[in-house]
Amino acid sequence: MTERTLIKNISIINEGQIIVTDLLIHNGLIQKIGQLNDDINAKIIDGTGKYLFPGIIDGQVHFREPGLTHKGNLYTESKAAVAGGVTSFIDMPNTFPNVLSIEILNEKYRIASEQSLANFGFFLGVNGDNIDEVIKLDTTKLLGVSDDGLYFTKKGNLLADNPETMEKLFANCKSIIAMHSEKEQIVEANENIYREKFGENVPIEFHPLIRSEKACYEATKRAIDLANKHNARLHILHLTTEAETHLFRNDIPLQEKNITTEVSVHHLWFSDKDYKRLGTLIKWNPAIKTEVDKIGLFNALLDDKIDIITTDHAPHTFEEKQKTYFESMSGGPMVQHSLNIMLEFYKQGLISLEIIAEKMCHNPATLYRIEKRGFIREGYFADLVIVDLNTSWTVSKENILYKCGWSPLEGTTFQTKVTHTIVNGNLVYDNGVFNEKTKGQAFSTR
Repeated sequence: MTERTLIKNISIINEGQIIVTDLLIHNGLIQKIGQLNDDINAKIIDGTGKYLFPGIIDGQVHFREPGLTHKGNLYTESKAAVAGGVTSFIDMPNTFPNVLSIEILNEKYRIASEQSLANFGFFLGVNGDNIDEVIKLDTTKLLGVSDDGLYFTKKGNLLADNPETMEKLFANCKSIIAMHSEKEQIVEANENIYREKFGENVPIEFHPLIRSEKACYEATKRAIDLANKHNARLHILHLTTEAETHLFRNDIPLQEKNITTEVSVHHLWFSDKDYKRLGTLIKWNPAIKTEVDKIGLFNALLDDKIDIITTDHAPHTFEEKQKTYFESMSGGPMVQHSLNIMLEFYKQGLISLEIIAEKMCHNPATLYRIEKRGFIREGYFADLVIVDLNTSWTVSKENILYKCGWSPLEGTTFQTKVTHTIVNGNLVYDNGVFNEKTKGQAFSTR
């Protein structure tokens, strides 16, 4: 039995409104919202002047376990997530071994149940090697399938490069198909051009020209056309170009959309101007692109063509990042800082608190049909985060919790701070102090 917790006089951000009231947690659930008397049997948190979000649901992370735990693991990265207000995450299949079978998928769930401080879900990997096995499954029972990251282990594993495989999957799969959308043929042709000019030491500034707008746009358009043909549920991961945003709809509610997309926080925060300062530390696939693209992504987020915000949290060791262009690993750690990034945009007057809650909490729960999470409602799981909008702090080696120990945000000062994170009614994070007695849960889908 979870202890009772009473949060008093807090500004609750939920479903398009901000209301100052109280909230009572009991047995892991939100029991009551409204003006409440003090409860002598409850732990009381004074929320005066602070704001309460539903727990952030990060729909795309790479926590590296099993097989790549020198970079991160389900314990370390979930701990960093919780410190940043993330109470649930969906992890991608490019661990080692790749998650290409139900047996490996179930093993990841087992490990997470013992290690993760946050709630969790996992994608089943899909590529040309296991497509026939996947479409034999009852895919309605899966959270989703994805090819993301699998190209690192073998060329040609991206669905975007294999229209026949993609068509077979779209025709038969009933779960969400989450795709990494770049045409590797275009990327490889661009790589050859720049390799001829610079050898192995291609300047990082050319990364968005190698992993180009054309490579992204053509892959995304073809995937959408095929998904429409088969009435498939397609989710395009980590959108990076303004051009692609025009391929998505905003004239129907999210729950009626078969085709959806997301933006990762680093594509809103950085642009190609930052390569000179940060080099390969901000090498991601797809690449961080132009200032025009960054603005276009932000506008599409506000205009509901982009449905959710993710991190694509993908830690590598500092040494793995500090190599020549072709050898440097793509990806970086972001999950501890995603809410702070979005709140910084709020401070700049670019987005409202209500829209942040919609894109980081409500919509991921709606998109992935996650039961009783993502909203602040009586009877829902008490996954909650309290933020102080008026306390500044600076990202440094001393407060980074990622196992890899670095962040491209080092030296950045944020004007807001996560003070408390509650997972399933348990106060897991309290002003820098962790309670690790209880672990997160596999979330249910409907």
